[in-house]
Amino acid sequence: MSFGKGSHLHLIDGSAFIFRAYHALPPLTRKSDGLPIGAVAGFCNMLWKYVTDERGSDAPTHAAVIFDHSAKTFRNEIYPAYKANRPELPEDLRPQFPLTRDATRAFNIASIETEGYEADDIIAALSCKARDAGGRVTIVSSDKDLMQLIGNGVTMLDPIKGKDIGPDEVVEKFGVGPDRVIDVQALAGDSVDNVPGAPGIGIKTAAQLINEYGDLETLLERAGEIKQPKRRQTLIDNADQIRISKQLVTLDCDTPLDFTLESLEMQEPVADQLLTFLAEMEFRTLTNRVAERLGAEAPAVVSAPPSEAPAAPAALPIDTASYETVTDMAALEAWIAAIRDTGHVAIDTETTSLDEMQAELAGICLAVAPGKACYVPVGHVEGGDDLFGQTQRVAGQLPMDEVLAALKPVLEDPAILKIGQNLKYDWKILARHGIRMAPVADTMLMSYALNAGTHNHGMDELAERYLGHRTIPIKDLIGSGKSQITFAQVPIDKAAPYAAEDADVTLRLWQHFAPMLPSERVTTVYETLERPMVPVLAGMEMAGIRIDGDVLKRMSNAFAQKLAQLEDEIHALAGEKFNVGSPKQLGEILFDKMGMAGGKTGKTGAYSTSADVLEDLAAEGHDLPARILDWRQVSKLKSTYTDALPTYVNPDTKRVHTSYSIAGAQTGRLASTDPNLQNIPVRSDEGRRIREAFIATPGHKLVSLDYSQIELRILAHVADIPALKQAFRDGIDIHAMTASQMFNVPVEGMDPMIRRRAKAINFGVIYGISGFGLSRNLRIPRAEAQAFIDTYFERFPEIRAYMARTVADAKAEGSVRTLFGRRINTPGINQSGPAAGGARRAAINAPIQGAAADIIRRAMIRMPAAIAHLPATMLLQVHDELVFEVEDGAVDELISVARDVMENAADPAVKLSVPLVVDAGQGMNWAEAH
Repeated sequence: MSFGKGSHLHLIDGSAFIFRAYHALPPLTRKSDGLPIGAVAGFCNMLWKYVTDERGSDAPTHAAVIFDHSAKTFRNEIYPAYKANRPELPEDLRPQFPLTRDATRAFNIASIETEGYEADDIIAALSCKARDAGGRVTIVSSDKDLMQLIGNGVTMLDPIKGKDIGPDEVVEKFGVGPDRVIDVQALAGDSVDNVPGAPGIGIKTAAQLINEYGDLETLLERAGEIKQPKRRQTLIDNADQIRISKQLVTLDCDTPLDFTLESLEMQEPVADQLLTFLAEMEFRTLTNRVAERLGAEAPAVVSAPPSEAPAAPAALPIDTASYETVTDMAALEAWIAAIRDTGHVAIDTETTSLDEMQAELAGICLAVAPGKACYVPVGHVEGGDDLFGQTQRVAGQLPMDEVLAALKPVLEDPAILKIGQNLKYDWKILARHGIRMAPVADTMLMSYALNAGTHNHGMDELAERYLGHRTIPIKDLIGSGKSQITFAQVPIDKAAPYAAEDADVTLRLWQHFAPMLPSERVTTVYETLERPMVPVLAGMEMAGIRIDGDVLKRMSNAFAQKLAQLEDEIHALAGEKFNVGSPKQLGEILFDKMGMAGGKTGKTGAYSTSADVLEDLAAEGHDLPARILDWRQVSKLKSTYTDALPTYVNPDTKRVHTSYSIAGAQTGRLASTDPNLQNIPVRSDEGRRIREAFIATPGHKLVSLDYSQIELRILAHVADIPALKQAFRDGIDIHAMTASQMFNVPVEGMDPMIRRRAKAINFGVIYGISGFGLSRNLRIPRAEAQAFIDTYFERFPEIRAYMARTVADAKAEGSVRTLFGRRINTPGINQSGPAAGGARRAAINAPIQGAAADIIRRAMIRMPAAIAHLPATMLLQVHDELVFEVEDGAVDELISVARDVMENAADPAVKLSVPLVVDAGQGMNWAEAH
């Protein structure tokens, strides 16, 4: 059937269907093998409803379900921080994505995705093509980003509310018509997708400005005419950022498509095809319903569980109506007495913000036994809706200072265990009020020690997985988006069940996990590497570090000039001007115009201009891709650091306070966020200069202590390589020694290029580098690089033996362990295909990187006591490096004490056969110290 006038195309937002299905339904696994299928079940039910709905004359003639291909798209090359704040996918949702594609095809509906483009771009391209062909389009989604497409025969349908979305609804949402939605979004930005926009300008103000000036470019050109000084300056200072934001929010109607509209013709489901899929998924009810509707015989659904499958957790009754709200001191004293009787308490704080350094305390939750929990409100307010945002304290609450004074003795009592979920947050909140909890237990870290790499460790997921209980969603209380309120504004009668439930669930999780630690042989890991990190990291985060805003501003200006210079060079090399941040335009320049080696990727026909592609072209001697890489690096440094860091300065402390995730990477490495201070590059001059902006307080120095080649030292120990171990003991240049062993050349007078090659192999082999990867790093032919690696393994056969042994252990156990007992799970190790190679490389590297992470954790845990007598504070951890701030007169002693702690951190737990060596530096800023 040709597509034209009278045709009606339905475009279903597949990703929205998946997430709606996942969050709307309880977890579900396939009984036969434990595969998560809850989202697939919801998705199939939504599709069945869609295909069986009676629409009469409004029925679609053509339809497709559109999916996102991957997280990275061309927008990440325009703005590397795009969608950087998006949380990781839940572990049980990830394997369900390909199954939803299979489900779509089983329903006989076209399933479409395009590498490098978002689903919204495909929807835009199809909408434009269909409209131009004279047909109608209905976009089945409520996503606000798609509203820019509405008009000229394109409408939207909210599939949940069953509500049509047209131009009037767009005006209601954005204050402008569909043709100006992009301009409003560019100004307002989007915190969910990390689109920067103009600071301080929301949807309402953006709409007013666009309606007044007509369009975004006119507004930016005439920004100097705006009367409000702050708004005027915001638009002038952020004009480039706003224009980048417009690129990010603009959907691409030119997204390449490798199919025709005619191929999307609506088809009836094929009974055998659909019923076979549903039976394989073990959807018994839906299989019978579909079979009845299609007049076919329902296939048998076999769902016998495997003999070793763990039993599903029994639903544990949790009655939130039974919790107490404490509003008088007599009641609080009774709870304190119960805490002393039991010797433990689960505690949780409710606050107004996720930023512990600025959050205000709304209340405290306590639990002493399952079902025995309470909420003590101390900071709830009402009002805030008037013109001046005035609030007043809700009557009937105990005074905050009296509550904290009463709780302080038990929370600091070393005989009473304080139990929490992600307790570092609550530790910092209470520390700001003069309470330092000890000792502590953390259910998040217990789960991490037991199950790193198998699932996430948030309380909601743990409650469902291990207690069979779905917790009250926070959005039910505070809402979302522009109408979101703080927890302090939630009425106490609604806040109390939610808050006390947190403490109750945490206590039950502690009771569940505590007996598992010894049986799974991770008690020592939890007690020596996880739990003690809570107060250590909390103290570092609260200390923060100073930055010099003037230095960053000068750097930002210099980076802007550098970008302009690079753009001029790029345009000169290209022979024409083009948008350097556009992968599409760059691909046309490189491959169509200049004829460089490369090609269109996948079925889409789009060129790839990823960093890997550009690095390969640069290695072949092409200047243009090399300059593009330089431009992207400088652009990322400017947007991620020099522009962004000043926005993280705490108004009270005047310092930047990062936050460390203890239970992030499964190898035990810490992750730094808000801001990320661990990814500041040090190998480029520009990256090193950023560290100049991190400065010491007057009268102090910053001191950096950094493990020297710690992962190579651990490799020499675990693989038992005599030559490497002896070299480390003798203090020999390990890279020169390796080069001498490999290439039969003397160490004395060695060509620096030969040493560089040995260094690249030394570090690369830890990560399972291939000949292809080494050739790219060294910019040498692939055959030559592979020959180097082959020679390396001939000279050090112990490394190959270690790799084979580690992979075999991982396949047999499903995990590997570090020298200190940390268990690192290795999902996918027994798979076949391309993914298996990555799983094997991860398994080989995990014991080495994990041991390095364990060693610096051990050093950090011992450090506060070791330097307590010194006027010094530990501020930062950056993988193998610790950064301190210390008074000028105590620098040498701090270096001596801290170095001793770090170099002996492995003992007595592990007697390393090679010495640990720590390099130290000092200076007025981090660059000087490192």
